[in-house]
Amino acid sequence: MPRTNPVPRRRLLRAGGALATAAALTPTVQAHAAGSASDDVTARLRSLEREYDARLGVYAHNTRTGRTVTYRAGEPFAMCSLFKAFAAAAVLRDHSGRGGRAGRTGLDEVIHFPPADILPNSEHSAAFVETGIPVRDACALAVRYSDNTAGNLMLRRIGGPAGLTRFFRSLGDGVSRLDRWETDLNTAIPGDPRDTTTPYAIGRSLERLALGRALDGAGRRQLVAWLRGNTTSTKRFGAGLPAGWTLADKTGTGSYASAHDLGVAWTTRGTPVVLAVLSTKAERDAPVDETVIERTARLLAAAVAPGE
Repeated sequence: MPRTNPVPRRRLLRAGGALATAAALTPTVQAHAAGSASDDVTARLRSLEREYDARLGVYAHNTRTGRTVTYRAGEPFAMCSLFKAFAAAAVLRDHSGRGGRAGRTGLDEVIHFPPADILPNSEHSAAFVETGIPVRDACALAVRYSDNTAGNLMLRRIGGPAGLTRFFRSLGDGVSRLDRWETDLNTAIPGDPRDTTTPYAIGRSLERLALGRALDGAGRRQLVAWLRGNTTSTKRFGAGLPAGWTLADKTGTGSYASAHDLGVAWTTRGTPVVLAVLSTKAERDAPVDETVIERTARLLAAAVAPGE
């Protein structure tokens, strides 16, 4: 496939700045939904925060009707393992005609790594320590199982945390940033700008990848297939969204009870709905309660895609 010319740095900076400005203009607490539902959605999200003693950040967008809910959508949250979906997308773009150095066959290249690289929550990648792991399998394990070692192997392919930050900027996302590797990136310390995003920024970035043209057709289909195979959200979006919806998502979990879910869900009418729900608490060792994600997802589905 012919290579396209890279986007000029000046244009990337303009695009990133525009997104950063849009996020900055989002009020600290804001919920929008069509008609009189807006006040009710805001009240119910605030009620969930009080009930769970948590801070919630929400971005939900029905791409057919434009119906949107935002709540603390411009506030920073630790990204945690949400980064793995974007690292996989960056690898896919590197191996496509749109960005790439090695063509799609490069996904079959085998990555070798020593036993010392194995991290907690890496039982799937640990099975490849003697043989090495194909690039495509590392991506699949990172997205489907949130395998930490696989996540770091992907980061190495794209230039580390700084490389992923550059990838976000190329999407027009001037907010999301990765500074550290697994598992340090999960400290989620309140006020620490490292490894953070906002619900609006990361939701829009996923929309560009899964529904837009940031990846070529084959890359977009592969990313969505990996996201649809996710196994970690059965008690989050998987439990909260209506029966019959098709979900493609990625979760993230860290200290301070950081618990996130990010994805695209197709309604029974086939309408794509982009959903980002990020949550955190004030105490470092506070227990994660996935029910708040489940209940928020149920609320958002009713707000942005009623009857679908």
